[in-house]
Amino acid sequence: ISQFLGQNCMKVVCSSLLDAKLADLCARFKNFKRKDDQCRAFVKRVIMSRLFQIIMISTISLNAFFMVLWTSYKIRYRLFRLLEISEIIFVSIYSSEIPMKVYVDPIDYWKDGYNLLDVTIILIIFIPYTLRDIKGKHYPYLHIADGIQSLRILKLIPYSRGIRRLITAVGQTVYTVASVLLLLFILMYIFAVLGFCLFGVPDGGDQNNWGNLAVAFFTLFSLTTVDGWTDLQEQLDNRNFAVSRAFTIIFILLASFIFLSMFVGVMIIHTEDSIKKFERELMSERHVTLMEEKRVILRRQQEEVNRLMQTQKHAEYKSFDELVEKFKKTLRHRDPMVLDDFSTSIPFINVYFSTLDNQDATMYKLQELYYEIAHVLGLMLEDLPQRKQDQSSEEVYET
Repeated sequence: ISQFLGQNCMKVVCSSLLDAKLADLCARFKNFKRKDDQCRAFVKRVIMSRLFQIIMISTISLNAFFMVLWTSYKIRYRLFRLLEISEIIFVSIYSSEIPMKVYVDPIDYWKDGYNLLDVTIILIIFIPYTLRDIKGKHYPYLHIADGIQSLRILKLIPYSRGIRRLITAVGQTVYTVASVLLLLFILMYIFAVLGFCLFGVPDGGDQNNWGNLAVAFFTLFSLTTVDGWTDLQEQLDNRNFAVSRAFTIIFILLASFIFLSMFVGVMIIHTEDSIKKFERELMSERHVTLMEEKRVILRRQQEEVNRLMQTQKHAEYKSFDELVEKFKKTLRHRDPMVLDDFSTSIPFINVYFSTLDNQDATMYKLQELYYEIAHVLGLMLEDLPQRKQDQSSEEVYET
């Protein structure tokens, strides 16, 4: 008993010491701070720069074009040296991207699925070289390793946000699509057994299309896609199966018009939702970018005004307008301007334009009224001398 207790105590002590060391190691790892912040920031700027992305996209596209040339034996024979040198360059560029990203963030790099895709593609690229070194150039399965090199073009996916969004939408439909496919499989299983029993009989049956369950499944797949179903139905009609047409029509209605339409509808709904979400993200990013530019412009304007105020204190100017007169001459029409006032909003501008139209109409009516008043006054002035003459003649007559 004492020996057993001693062993248990030793296990407890060892496990506690191991846990303590692991906790200490995790705490040190969390508190560890890298001393190469400037270099890491520089490498991160290089990776995130537009020029680096253009170089990678151009490299992948050019590599795909060279692989098209590689598929022709005549071109491969004539340009063998060029294709070999270009392959070394492409593989070098592909391989240089991963160490740079790992150097920037060695932990979070492995949490991104697209980064894992890049690593997988790099491993696929090195498979033919490894097989040639180990098995030789005449290894029978070497052509398979060369064929899967076409997966290199998948490296374009991380550089296209639209494609990534579509892949995310497809991933979100996995469970729904799996349910639809399961129902379709159950339907095909039922009709496969029924078709085997009805049309796959040994005597006078259609053994090529309904002879066993595997062949029946393949025939039903052709009916599901509505590909060549008339030929299949013609073969059944030639054998005078009474219920063949009803069987074919019912299965096509259920499988093609219902389940496949359901499958397409699910994909379209999730794709539309993903596209709308992507557009909202673009709008929010554009808004953040505009706000950042606005803050930069405001800060620059404040610095310019403060500099002008300091200049005014140390120089002899009569007014601030005289101080900024020279500054106004340096302004250009493409200089940005921050507009925060309500009067710069689109609804206000529309209302303001409508108000200006009403003011123009009012001014036109007032102008017409003024013309009428002036015309009436002119007529009155013309009648005034005649009235004075009549009054004077009346006074002479009375006298």
